[in-house]
Amino acid sequence: MTGIVLFTDFGPSGPYIGQMESVLRQTAPNVPVINLLSNAPTANPRLSSYLLAALRHDFPVNSIFLAVVDPGVGGERRAVVLQTDGQTFVGPDNGLLNTVAVQTKNTQWSEIIWKPEHCSMSFHGRDIFAPVAAKLAINAAADLLQPFDRNDLSDWPHDLAEVIYFDYYGNAMTGLRYSAAFSGKALTVNGITIKQAGTFGDVEEQQVFWYKNSSGLVEIAVNKGRAEQQLGLKLGMEIGF
Repeated sequence: MTGIVLFTDFGPSGPYIGQMESVLRQTAPNVPVINLLSNAPTANPRLSSYLLAALRHDFPVNSIFLAVVDPGVGGERRAVVLQTDGQTFVGPDNGLLNTVAVQTKNTQWSEIIWKPEHCSMSFHGRDIFAPVAAKLAINAAADLLQPFDRNDLSDWPHDLAEVIYFDYYGNAMTGLRYSAAFSGKALTVNGITIKQAGTFGDVEEQQVFWYKNSSGLVEIAVNKGRAEQQLGLKLGMEIGF
C-alpha cells in the first residue's frame, strides 16, 4: 500500500506535524503516515537534501515523501513534485529534492499549479504540500500538476563532503556515500584526523572513529561519547580523505 512519509525541520514539539497529519487523514484516511524525521537541518534545504536522499532507500516503491524544509515559504520558489525510481517527493523547489534527482534515473518533475481557496503565506506544508501528497496517494492529483523539463542540475554534487546531520547520540552524518575507495583511509575534519572502524564495538570507549553507517553514509562517532561536542563539529563543516 502507498504510504506518506514526513520529512521536515519542524522539530519534535509544536503543532505543525499534527496539522499536516490532520490534512492527510481527511483526504486519504486509509493511507499510512510515517513521521520519518522532524529535525532535518533547520532552514537548510541543501544539507537536508543529502539526508533525504540517503533515508529514502528504507522505503518501498509507491512511497510518497512529504518533504518540507522551506525557509523561502511564501516567496518565489515553486511548489513541485518529483517522481523517480517509483517514489514520489512533494515539496518546495529550493534544492531539497535535488539530490534525490541527481542520484536517480528516469526523473519527472511537475509544478504544483493547484492553489487552495485559503492558503497561509507561512505554512505551505499544511495548505499546499500535504493536500497534494494526499491526493497523489489516492490517485486524484492529475489536474493539480504541470510537468516541466529540468536541465539546471548539472552542477549539483551527487555527494557532499560535509557534516549534514547530528543524531540523538551526537554522531555526525556526512553527505558522502561510502565507497570502497575510502576503506582504510583516515578522515580529516576540523583539523582532526580520524581512523576508520567497523562499528562501535571495535574501538575503546571514548575513542573517535568513522564508519559506514546504516544508511550507507560516512559517519563520525565516539564510542560512548558525543562526536559533535568532543570534536567541535558544526553543520556544513567539510571533511576530507
